[in-house]
Amino acid sequence: MSKQQITATQGAAPIGAYSQGIRAGDFIFVSGQGPLNPATGKTPATVEEQTAQVLENIKSILAAGGATMADVVKVTAHLSDLKDFQAYNKVYATYFPDPKPARTTVGSQLLNILVEIDVIAYVGEK
Repeated sequence: MSKQQITATQGAAPIGAYSQGIRAGDFIFVSGQGPLNPATGKTPATVEEQTAQVLENIKSILAAGGATMADVVKVTAHLSDLKDFQAYNKVYATYFPDPKPARTTVGSQLLNILVEIDVIAYVGEK
């Protein structure tokens, strides 16, 4: 199975040695995305704003690969402070239709951000 790089011009550019996304077979794997706004180069302040920006970045990468948030089957989310879970979860829930994807949310040491999320989308059988 070959793999194909996915790059979204509207998404935040990678800041390290990784691809924004990779399509392998019927799946798209989106790298962990932070809350950098690609249009302004700024990071929002609150966990709600950061969660929304992260999910917008993911949405644009999925779109570049021909997928939507409805195609997401697995999410891994990292919060710098688990006290922010309820606020993050409220915004997160608005981005995914039912059935919601499987999800893992953990507390992590993050560099100057409050949230980072990666996803896997299934794009077969459309």
